[in-house]
Amino acid sequence: MGRSALTDVRVACVEGHPARANEDSFVAHSGLLAVLDGVSTPEGLDTGCRHGTAWYAGRLAANLSAWHLSVPDIALSDLLARAIESVRDDHGGTCDLEHPGTPQAAVAALLIGPERCDYLVLGDCTIVLDRAGTVDAVADRRILGTARAQRDLALVGPIGSAEKTERIRALTLAKRNHVNRPGGYWIAATDPAAAQQALRGSLPRTGLGRLTRAALMTDGVSCVVDTYRLTDWRGLLDLAGSRGPDHLVGLARSAEGADPAGAERPRLKAHDDATIVFRTLPPEV
Repeated sequence: MGRSALTDVRVACVEGHPARANEDSFVAHSGLLAVLDGVSTPEGLDTGCRHGTAWYAGRLAANLSAWHLSVPDIALSDLLARAIESVRDDHGGTCDLEHPGTPQAAVAALLIGPERCDYLVLGDCTIVLDRAGTVDAVADRRILGTARAQRDLALVGPIGSAEKTERIRALTLAKRNHVNRPGGYWIAATDPAAAQQALRGSLPRTGLGRLTRAALMTDGVSCVVDTYRLTDWRGLLDLAGSRGPDHLVGLARSAEGADPAGAERPRLKAHDDATIVFRTLPPEV
């Protein structure tokens, strides 16, 4: 027998700064989990869009939900492609959708079926999967291979300083030369074809190596492991299950609060938006 839609799902979604809109979003259905990490644009840089990144991430999440509910058997990459296409329509013809700075979002999604679970990662989100005791993290690192010189420079200096702010602007402009093109990196924006470039895979729902736990997160949470080294991926799953997703956000905030200028933990922001969706999966759905 199945369980109710959200019985085994726990979520945290926390803005990086109370004075700024949260550019993360999430989906938490019985059959579909997703996190979306909107790409911040430094103040003063044009995007060609009047809506903004928080709007884009929210609309993409809403369209993922709508398409999943209307066509539940669709492949995960096709689901994302349809959602991206729908957000194009949501712009209402008021925005320059060919602008290289058009709003974008990284996506991690997990589609849970009776026999298998399909996952997808596009951009710098992470999925952690527990296959009956074997824990693996799936992360899309292609963006780290672009604009490396500008990225290294942007990490230098105190957070909030004029020099660092200007270096972040330079990094943002440099990344625009590589987005959604071969040899660069792929992310949800306005081209539905980007969905086919996502990292994808499947796990059995039952039997040997079945999926027992999963956590999908933006880099405001994955930093607890891959940047701050406060635990490992198995430990992250254990903490999400025992103490809850909010505890993991708190770990990130504590580490960042102890180093507000980014001297010991170099980063672009004092705090990033942080979202995690955690689910345990019983043997039967």
